[in-house]
Amino acid sequence: MAKEPRVWQRMLSGRRLNLLDPSPLDVELDDIAHGLARVARWNGQTIGGHIFSVAQHSLLVEAIAAHINPEMSREWRLAVLLHDAPEYVIGDIISPFKAVIGDAYKAIEAGLLGAIHLHFGLPAQPPAALKRFIKQADRQAAFLEATHLAGFAREEAIKFFGRPDPLPRPVLALLEPWPVAQAEERYHGKVTAALAKV
Repeated sequence: MAKEPRVWQRMLSGRRLNLLDPSPLDVELDDIAHGLARVARWNGQTIGGHIFSVAQHSLLVEAIAAHINPEMSREWRLAVLLHDAPEYVIGDIISPFKAVIGDAYKAIEAGLLGAIHLHFGLPAQPPAALKRFIKQADRQAAFLEATHLAGFAREEAIKFFGRPDPLPRPVLALLEPWPVAQAEERYHGKVTAALAKV
């Protein structure tokens, strides 16, 4: 008799997160920050002595979002910081591979994000306006990462990610890849600060 496949991931906190039926009770910020700081954007195909982690990417997106809308609500800020949080479990699947595997990945990702949102007191499904806002900031971050870190020419990046808006130097400084421990600590601190104000 064939064994049932294991569909849960054990976290360092001791939690078991079921990919097919994720519970908000099995979500922990420590696990998210730890995982995202160790997941490489662009499958690690970036310059520098350290990976450019999903944790650091999330902080870059949040900084861009705050530049676009300085009056952004704390709930929106938290949602921006968590926009790629499912990747602490499933990794950062590059866009070309997502296109190949299709909707199965999207369903798992959406279920995880819903559980994460509920854990942190956000609606499981963010409003459409918030999704569009996050996408806008995320695409600008992707453009910057592509051209500064991943070897894309400017015109090539514009074709895939759109033309970016000018951004201030403190935002651009976030493109310098950090050591894992720094990315984990800074991401954890930002989410904790956003939670304290929600």
